[in-house]
Amino acid sequence: MRVAVNPRLVEMEYAVRGAIPQRAAELEALGRKTIPCNIGNPQALGQQPITFFREVISLLESPGHIARERRLRGVTGVAPEDQVDAYVLGVAERMVAQLKTGLGGYSESKGSRFIREAVSAYIDRRDAVDGRVPVASDPDRVFMTNGASEGVMFLLEILISGPTDGVMIPIPQYPLYSAAIKRCGGAQVDYYPDEDRGWALERETLEASLAEAKDRGVTVKAIVVINPGNPTGAILGEDSIGEVIDFAEEHGLLIIADEVYQHNVYGAEFVSFARVLGNREVGLLSLHSTSKGFYGECGHRGGYMEVRNAPGLEGYELDLLDVLLKRASVSLCPNTVGQAMTYLMVSEPQEGSPPWARFVAERDAVLEALHDKATLIREAFGEMRGVECFGRIGAMYLFPRLSGLPEGTTDFDYCMALLEKTGLCTVNGSGFGQRPGTSHLRIAFLPPRSMLSEVLPRWIAFHNEYVR
Repeated sequence: MRVAVNPRLVEMEYAVRGAIPQRAAELEALGRKTIPCNIGNPQALGQQPITFFREVISLLESPGHIARERRLRGVTGVAPEDQVDAYVLGVAERMVAQLKTGLGGYSESKGSRFIREAVSAYIDRRDAVDGRVPVASDPDRVFMTNGASEGVMFLLEILISGPTDGVMIPIPQYPLYSAAIKRCGGAQVDYYPDEDRGWALERETLEASLAEAKDRGVTVKAIVVINPGNPTGAILGEDSIGEVIDFAEEHGLLIIADEVYQHNVYGAEFVSFARVLGNREVGLLSLHSTSKGFYGECGHRGGYMEVRNAPGLEGYELDLLDVLLKRASVSLCPNTVGQAMTYLMVSEPQEGSPPWARFVAERDAVLEALHDKATLIREAFGEMRGVECFGRIGAMYLFPRLSGLPEGTTDFDYCMALLEKTGLCTVNGSGFGQRPGTSHLRIAFLPPRSMLSEVLPRWIAFHNEYVR
């Protein structure tokens, strides 16, 4: 039996879970040890959850335990370490009261109001300059999502109505975007940050890509910017962000700002698109997620999308917010545990409260370990012939350029051979897109340092044998 299906879904590609990771799974089934550096999945590689987050979530799942824990606090003989702190109990109680139907009921389609208010308050704190917020965030323009990926899909489903509707994406890019554009039947419009200058983004590059798209009959509707970058780790400064805003304003484009790595800047400053935008009338859709940062709660699928300057819709007395709400309503609501996790992400424990010191220690330890492991891998590149890695460390990935691959081989061949020889599972650069004539790979710097110390010498030996 054969059935006709949507060919766009069949033709979608998503390299981070593609042929190389699938081969790694086969090797694992045969008893081989592999190291999954193909995807930003921190807790799968041993990163521990933030204690405060999990203590509160466990009480939300079983709210009857809140009263029990309060009773235990008055029982002699129960050690303090076996008791839940009163501050944590208070946070859980307040969240239960505001959830109304608990975690088991549907919320509003946009997400619970108090969580959206917390998101807006977080955005205002993040973007304040000298205590002043350029333009306050509006909780009515915040949508809770099942991770940032769902927000991307909502947007592209609305924007793309036919094969000549285009979306500009950076190359290399996170393949969610190319896959989503393919699924929606639109046109992918590539633009190329300058790798040799640390993935710098220049206005001339954007103009050239837009002109090329127009020449082939594509109507570009939006530009995607991933900051910090995935897979490159590039961190955009205020000037580069301003260039993108100027470009979008001149050409009437929406900006989709993927900012899920905003905590992964390792000493650099993160500047949001919303802060730079200020009160300019340019459509901006900003995305954030609980999956990355120092929390790494990928499986809980929490996130939000904030909308500024929603444009009206041609042919309808509606704007983009109206259709986003309709699209969210069809899905009923985002999962409630993910919403609760997002609330905790944007509502850290109060400074000086009993959980504060532990929270800060856990947060800083995760971020310091990530930077240390990235530095260790970059140092190993210096021992590999023809390997260069540009720009500063950001996000959770390194994207080295591979020169001198044997004639007739590709970076896919290299990554597959690397897996077979060393057990290290990476993703070929072509899975993210790259300038013609170049080869890369992406590696997530998430495994424990001890594991990296063991595999890096094998990688160096493999590489120098492979390219000679």
